[in-house]
Amino acid sequence: MHPRARRLAVLAVPALAAAGAMLPAAHGAAATGTGTVTRSAAAGPRPAVHEAADTATEQRTVKKFWTVARMETAKPLDAPGAGDRHFAAAGSTGGSTGGSTGGSTTGSTGGSTGGSTTGSTGGSARSAPAEVPAGVPAGVSADASAARPATVAPSLTAAARVSSLTSGSSWTAGGTVAKTTGRVFFTVTAGSDAGRNASCSGTAVTSANKSVVITAGHCVKLNGAFHANWVFVPGYDQGDRPDGTWPAITLLTTAQWNSSENMNYDVAAAVVAPQGGKSLTDVVGGQGVAFNQPRGRQTYAFGYPAGGPYDGSKLVYCSGRTFDDYLSSQDQGLSCGMTGGASGGPWFLNFSERTGGGLLNSVNSFKYNFASYWMFGPYFGPEAEAVYNTAQKAALA
Repeated sequence: MHPRARRLAVLAVPALAAAGAMLPAAHGAAATGTGTVTRSAAAGPRPAVHEAADTATEQRTVKKFWTVARMETAKPLDAPGAGDRHFAAAGSTGGSTGGSTGGSTTGSTGGSTGGSTTGSTGGSARSAPAEVPAGVPAGVSADASAARPATVAPSLTAAARVSSLTSGSSWTAGGTVAKTTGRVFFTVTAGSDAGRNASCSGTAVTSANKSVVITAGHCVKLNGAFHANWVFVPGYDQGDRPDGTWPAITLLTTAQWNSSENMNYDVAAAVVAPQGGKSLTDVVGGQGVAFNQPRGRQTYAFGYPAGGPYDGSKLVYCSGRTFDDYLSSQDQGLSCGMTGGASGGPWFLNFSERTGGGLLNSVNSFKYNFASYWMFGPYFGPEAEAVYNTAQKAALA
């Protein structure tokens, strides 16, 4: 873990190239790759792939493991070590989220704007400028190596305030997002939290195998080991599981997260087993995904925060225009008060409040301890796209 941060569920992706675009799929429809206008860059390094509950017997065991009581007592992840950052999954007040535009996108309700869209979004790596950007409070140094400021102005600049529509409200409008977003539950297998049941958030996305969930890297692997008993519960609502419990067959993450838990690449996917003869997106639909998009776009972030003042029982959202993190990552930020458990929750471009559909372009990742009003999320570039592409080609049996 970076010495200046506690992770939420972040990834940052290196420099991008050209993008392409994949048209969104209607609710309940399968994404087959048709409708793709591809101008995307070559895929990044091969993702890390881990077999989870890949037999029918293991899947039944995992589903039985997750009783109502275990789900209710699952807690957000605690970030290992110390520093100025924490996981969005940690049980503390949240910070910001960010999104981007351009690049590539892959099916969902919501339009695409240029680039290539095939399951994620991307950004370009660059060094921080000497000046603090608009949207960063006074007192926060633009130098990533600087010590944590003793005090930070509580308010954002005018630019950030104008773009901030909500910093953590319950989502009550229903629509596609209420079915495709869900809670993720798992058992940590390594580190000080080994044996502990924990929670994150995730999203069902359109894919060739109709079975892909996108989340954060630390929501599938932490302290050098993949989690166990991994399930996705779409549409979770105050303990209810309206569309079932979906065990993971396969877990995937970026090569960078797998090798060194690099927070700029805190992205992951899960391929879940069919239930009752139906695949995930046949039941709940799927959101489109966008990669290699321009930064600084209007963005909606969703998740199931479980750290106070939230309890993980309801879907919560934030919205506003993203800004670049000039402190210590290549991520984007968003004004957002979501807390631990929101890690892995989706960031959407071109989101429609009417239909609840959009293009997934990042995930909740981390917050700075001294700026709880910001959430940060990784840039979806070639590495994130490679995770998505590998996941959607994975066999289900």
